[in-house]
Amino acid sequence: MARGVLQGRKSGGVSVSVTTGPTVGRAGRPEKRRAIVRGARRVFALEGYSRASIERIAADAEVSTRTIYNHFSDKAELFTTVIEDSATAVAEAQEGLIREYLDPVVESGDLDGLVRFGRRWAASAQDAEEHFALMGHVSAEAHFIPPEAIRVWQQAGPSRVEQEMSTRFARLAELGLIHAPDPHRAAAHFMLLVGSAVAQDSLNGAVPLPKAEVDQIADAGVEAFLRAYRAED
Repeated sequence: MARGVLQGRKSGGVSVSVTTGPTVGRAGRPEKRRAIVRGARRVFALEGYSRASIERIAADAEVSTRTIYNHFSDKAELFTTVIEDSATAVAEAQEGLIREYLDPVVESGDLDGLVRFGRRWAASAQDAEEHFALMGHVSAEAHFIPPEAIRVWQQAGPSRVEQEMSTRFARLAELGLIHAPDPHRAAAHFMLLVGSAVAQDSLNGAVPLPKAEVDQIADAGVEAFLRAYRAED
């Protein structure tokens, strides 16, 4: 069988290309694939895309490098799968928060409910430490990460969640409660003011913040959002 070559990128002038073992067909047991994705997620979250090696991932997942290549053609494909899987899981959890906390605000028209939603949204920025560590590496290594991985991540995660939130803000605008000509931008601003602020201050969850501090950041974010978007009486 022909040997495959893992096409890495250069970081700081150091090549991270890795020569792989024999390339085999993409068949394999689902549980092995899940173990590989879990192991790769841990390694990518810890080491980033450029530094992570297939050998290190294989060791963490307790499989052989051959087994990894039974499922994935190279590190780029594996990373793309990991980031899509992670973003999808976080997006589903965040959509659940939108339904649980933001839908009642739309139904009641009581904008005070945004404070409760904001606090729970801010807390969620620390619920998925591994995922947000991955996001930190995406930001730091954007020039080295395959563009397809970034596109997949945006579609599976941020864009999907922003769409869900923007539909609720559009409804609040229709009700005359907020002034949001561009509901998508309003959703992006809310996420930045509330969730991203906590992620930044907690170093993507690596240094968890006390609940009181998270609530304080959330309250300030919601207050800033309402100053900008609350409809004039």
